[in-house]
Amino acid sequence: MRRWNGWGDDAVDVALGEPALAFLRGRIGAGTPPRDAAFEASCAALPPGRLPAHRLADASAQARLTHATGQSLHDWLRLRHGRIGAAPDAVAFPESADDVRELLRWAQTVDAAVVPYGGGTSVAGHLDAVGARPTLCVDMARMRSLVAIDREAQLAVFEAGVAGPDLEAQLRAHGYTLGHFPQSFDYSTLGGWVVTRSSGQQSLRYGRIEQLFAGGRVETPAGPLVIPTFPASAAGPDLRELVLGSEGRLGILTEAAVRITHLPPFEAFHAVFFPDWTRAEQAVRTIVQARLGLSMLRLSNAEETATMLTLGGHGRQVALLETWLKLRGAGAGKCMLLVGASGEKAQARAALKAALALARRDGGVHAGRALGDAWRRNRFRNVYLRNSAWAHGYAIDTVETALDWPRVTPAMRAIERAAHDALARDGERAHAYTHLSHLYPQGASVYSTFIWRLAGDYDADLARWRMLKTAVSEAIVASGGTITHQHGVGRDHAPWLAHEKGELGMAALRTLFAHFDPDGRMNPGKLVTP
Repeated sequence: MRRWNGWGDDAVDVALGEPALAFLRGRIGAGTPPRDAAFEASCAALPPGRLPAHRLADASAQARLTHATGQSLHDWLRLRHGRIGAAPDAVAFPESADDVRELLRWAQTVDAAVVPYGGGTSVAGHLDAVGARPTLCVDMARMRSLVAIDREAQLAVFEAGVAGPDLEAQLRAHGYTLGHFPQSFDYSTLGGWVVTRSSGQQSLRYGRIEQLFAGGRVETPAGPLVIPTFPASAAGPDLRELVLGSEGRLGILTEAAVRITHLPPFEAFHAVFFPDWTRAEQAVRTIVQARLGLSMLRLSNAEETATMLTLGGHGRQVALLETWLKLRGAGAGKCMLLVGASGEKAQARAALKAALALARRDGGVHAGRALGDAWRRNRFRNVYLRNSAWAHGYAIDTVETALDWPRVTPAMRAIERAAHDALARDGERAHAYTHLSHLYPQGASVYSTFIWRLAGDYDADLARWRMLKTAVSEAIVASGGTITHQHGVGRDHAPWLAHEKGELGMAALRTLFAHFDPDGRMNPGKLVTP
């Protein structure tokens, strides 16, 4: 079953062994395991729902609690301490676009706000019930069918509630893939990917979701918005861009057409180690600007490299690897690059060979496929470490941005420094590390992770998180980065959105949302605040 107060399947546990715990104690001190609130007590604490009965809606406390939050650190604090606060007044489960239209009409009749719900994986505060109105959560999980597939045009049409594994399984049966693999892949949905402008781990080959989203249908309070598919068009502004990143403010995406490709007959991931960050960054910039046809480049800085090698266990094998790397010039400051290629065997191997040759020019040491294969096996499991860390008294959170190349390294350092400084004001230490998760000829996505000790008190931990979140977000915008590359805006990032959109741009967004949603009932408080 899905965990109600953490990540993923409650039958899956990725443990932190003693070497990993010793590593964390050395970096930030010993954690104190917290005491979590019970599910039954949290359900009992919810106020009564305020909506009348509806044939599609479930007003039980269990349904309302499990749809009250996403997966942000603030959400975890609310769940773990039983401090839920606002929750939806009912949860509806439509099975068709007709059902969605009926629910929007009903919401207007009873003056309810509407919060669309995909997989519940948001880490940016997309799912909170906000404001004085009663709130209807619309869970899209029953709308998951493959509606049509066009082999000639390589297009597939899905209902928007389809989750990653289900989508890929339905395509695989026809010999195709979408190739969109965010870390939340097991639970996040196609609709969620589109409306938050998601990016998959192999975007270098397949593209971000904006390259994959070809058209679709959105049910809005003002009526249906239907976007036909074209390979390209010069007919004015692209209406797809209204939907991409809209975060439920226009309406509910019910159907999406996506661009698919044949399943790759060959795929491989290799590891390369560089002596230091300067040479590593130079190498990946050279590789990505060579446009070799790779599917992934993922570069960890020295602190992340050390952390991942330690947290992954296998101490003896890691010690042998580090001895071997040191002899080849990649010692204490080493940085690990994962290089992936997918496609026809000859093409993929040629791309890998060319990338490895370019890496060697900057001191890269090729370490083979073992670490790459381990990453591929565990790429959707590593997030379970959040559960294990919490059980030992540690919090884990992330931020991500994207910047042009001259700003990448200064921003990385500023973000990590901001986290350290923020927690130092509370007498605590942060363990911060970073990787470049998506590479572009123009620049890169900078993805930073922070681990710190829990205080064990809701108010103290919330204040500590807010202090860190504010500091690193301020560092991002001061460095010239976007406030989000792949997680979306929600409530958590909304205070910094105007830094990149400007006053006129923010006014345009408000006008756009008011056009499709005159009463302001669609996911209020998200993306653009009043």
